[in-house]
Amino acid sequence: MTDPIGLSTSTIPNPSPTTLLHPRREPFEHGLLPMQKLIFTDPLQALTSLKQKLVSSSIQRVDSAALADSLQISLDHARLVLDTLASVLHSESDPLVTSRFDDVDSVGADLLDLILFLYIQSYKRLLPRLHKDAAAVADVWPSTSAFDGYLSALSPLQLVRCNTRRFLPSQADEEAHQLSYLQKHLANILSLLSEPVEGEGEESLVISMEGFEHLGFLIQFEDKGSDGDFLSQAAPIFANSDPDMPAVPVPASQVLGWLLQNIASSLEHVTEKNPAKENGPPSGSDQDVVKASPSVRSPCFIEGVSKSSYVKQASDLKNSSLKVINCHDSVIYILAPLRYATIYGCSDATIVLGAVGKAVRVEHCERVHVIIAAKRVCIANCRECVFFLGVNHHPLIVGDNHKLQNWLSHSLCHSWGPLVLSTSAKSAKLSTLTGGWCCLALKCAPPFLFSFDFSMVAPYNTYYSRLEEHMTEVGIEATINRWDDTLELGMIDPHNSLSHPAGVSDAQAESATRLDPDHFTKFLIPNWLEGESTGSTKDNPFPLTDPYLTSQQKNQNNLGETKQILREAPLEENLKRELSCALHVYFRDWLYASGNIRQLYCQQSD
Repeated sequence: MTDPIGLSTSTIPNPSPTTLLHPRREPFEHGLLPMQKLIFTDPLQALTSLKQKLVSSSIQRVDSAALADSLQISLDHARLVLDTLASVLHSESDPLVTSRFDDVDSVGADLLDLILFLYIQSYKRLLPRLHKDAAAVADVWPSTSAFDGYLSALSPLQLVRCNTRRFLPSQADEEAHQLSYLQKHLANILSLLSEPVEGEGEESLVISMEGFEHLGFLIQFEDKGSDGDFLSQAAPIFANSDPDMPAVPVPASQVLGWLLQNIASSLEHVTEKNPAKENGPPSGSDQDVVKASPSVRSPCFIEGVSKSSYVKQASDLKNSSLKVINCHDSVIYILAPLRYATIYGCSDATIVLGAVGKAVRVEHCERVHVIIAAKRVCIANCRECVFFLGVNHHPLIVGDNHKLQNWLSHSLCHSWGPLVLSTSAKSAKLSTLTGGWCCLALKCAPPFLFSFDFSMVAPYNTYYSRLEEHMTEVGIEATINRWDDTLELGMIDPHNSLSHPAGVSDAQAESATRLDPDHFTKFLIPNWLEGESTGSTKDNPFPLTDPYLTSQQKNQNNLGETKQILREAPLEENLKRELSCALHVYFRDWLYASGNIRQLYCQQSD
C-alpha cells in the first residue's frame, strides 16, 4: 500500500499573519457525483495506480474513452465526469473549461486535476441539524416511500418549522467542515501531486511549483492587498523563486507542514468568528434575510423570503455565486449573470434565474416552479416541481424524486400573475390592473387539476431585456438546449452521512417527464422590474421545438380570438358593463385565492 507523506523535521516557514487559507467551495458543492465507482475504499492506493497507469501510457490529458476504460464506467458517465470537472476547475484558461460540450472528448482533462477531482468524491457533506421537536414536523411530510425514513430529515417543510437558520449549516460551518476534510486528507493529496526522487525517507517525494498550483483546485489564499490567484505567490516556499529560472522542487513533507499550519490557523479563525449556536440567540426570523459576503469568492444569500415578490438585478449582486435558501410561497426574480447558483429547501415558489454560466443545483424543494438559463443543471431530491430549462448540457437528475407531482393549476397560477403584470403601468391602481388582466388570463387553459407521479421538465419560456447580453457574458449558447435530454444517476447520494435503506444503494433515480405541450405557457417578467436597465432581447432566445411552438401560437391565437369575441359581442351597453364587472370580480377572486395579489402589493410598495 502507498504510504502518505510524513511531516518534515526541517524548518518550516511560518505562515503569514495576514494570510488565510480557504477551501474552494465549488468542487464540494457542485463537483460531487453520486456514482459508486468513483468512491474508493482506499483512494490513495487506487488513484496512485490510476495515475501510474495513465502516465505509463504517456497520457497527460485524459479523454472519456481512457477514463471509461480505467474506471470501468460507461462513456456517458465518463463524459459526465469530465464535464462536471470542467464546471468546477479553478483555471478559466484550461482547455477543458473553454471547450464546447461536443469537444470535451478531444480536449480531455489534465491528469492531476482529474486525480484531485476523483479523490474528493469521498467527501461527506455537512448535513442540516434536525429539528429538536421531531413530532412537530412529522405531520407535514407524508411517509409514502421506502426512502422517506431518511429523506424526511431534509424536507423543506421541516426547514420551515425550524423558523430560523440555526438548524442549517452556516457558511462558516461548511468552511470549517471542508477545512477539516482537507486537514485529514492533505498528506494523501500531496502524495498524488508529488514525484519520487532518489533518496530515502521524507526527502524521497518532492513537489514542483506546477504541482503545487494544482492545489488551487481545492484551496485558495486571500491575502490583504492580494487577490490570491496563484498559490505559489502566497507560499513562501516558492515565493522567492527566480522568475527567470525554473523553480526548484520542494520536499513534499515541507509543503505538508506549511499547509497544515495554515489550515490550523484558518480553522481557529473560523471558529472564533462562528461561536457555537446551540446556546446562542436565534440568527434569523420569519422575515427575509438577504446578505452578500464581503468576499466576491463567497456567495450572496437570499434567504427566508416568505409570501412576497423579490427582485435582484445585476447591479445588486457583487458576487458571482448565489444561494436561494428556505424561501416559501413567493416569486423571486434574479435577473443577473452568475457563475454558480443553488436553490435549497424552497416550497410553493416561482424562481427565475437569469444566466448561470457554470452550474445550478436545485435540491430538497417542493412545489417549486423554476425557470433557468444555464450551462448545467442538477436536480436532487425535489418533489412536485416543474423546471423550464434553457440548458447547454444534459440536466442531471439524482436522488429521490420518485413522487414528484406537477399540480398543473399551481404552475398556471404562478404563470398568470407575472404574465399580466407586464401589461400595465406600475403606478396603476389595483382596479385598473385587474381590469386589464382578465382578458389576458383567458389565454391559459382553465385551472383543471392534473396529477403526475414523476418529475416534470419543459423548454425555457421567458425572457428579459438583458438576457442575451448576460448569456453571452457567461458563455451560454441559445442555439443549444438539451432540456429534455436528461441523465439519471443514483437514488442514494453517497456524499451524505445519512443511513440508507438496505438494497437501494445502486438504484437509479427516476427520469423526468416532458410537460405536455398543451400545458406550456409563456412566462412574462414584469417590465418595471428591470428599472432603467434596457437591452436588446425581445423574446425567448431558446428556439422551441415544433410541438411547443405550435402550442404557444395556438394560445396566442386563442387570446386574440377571445378578445375579438368580447369586443364584438352583440350586447347592449348595460350588459357589456355587467360582463366586464363579472370578469373583474372572478379574476380578483382568483388573485386572492391563488396568492398572486401579493405580487401587486409588493410591486406597488417598491
